[in-house]
Amino acid sequence: MVAKKEKSAQSIGKRRLAVARAVVKSGKGIVRINSKPLSLWGNEVLRLWIKEPLVLADSVSKDVDIDVNVKSGGIVGQAEAVRMAIAKGLVDYSRSKGLREKYLHYDRNLLVYDPRRNEPHHSSGRGASKRGSRRHKQRSKR
Repeated sequence: MVAKKEKSAQSIGKRRLAVARAVVKSGKGIVRINSKPLSLWGNEVLRLWIKEPLVLADSVSKDVDIDVNVKSGGIVGQAEAVRMAIAKGLVDYSRSKGLREKYLHYDRNLLVYDPRRNEPHHSSGRGASKRGSRRHKQRSKR
């Protein structure tokens, strides 16, 4: 007997040091982040931010379960990574050009990776790490 293969999509979202991996499969509209329901993760503002791609995808998001595993970075970076992983996963799952265009029109960062990174520290004497990577101590020329 051959088992039916369930339709699913995997996606990755990154923001600074945070990396989120999402699995989108058919279900009842449940979203879990690191095995916790979305309603228990983070604070209210971050939860609303993560719900944006779900609200925009309306009918698609009600018919799928989304499991997200997120590591590293800070809580805001993790929220942005989760948001991106969910949006990419819903686009891959639905294969809808209209949904992709809707996401790009609403906020390009839902689908497009942001390559900006912090500049590494350059040593410049005592206490330089407190002032940034290229800042030097002020000195008088006369």
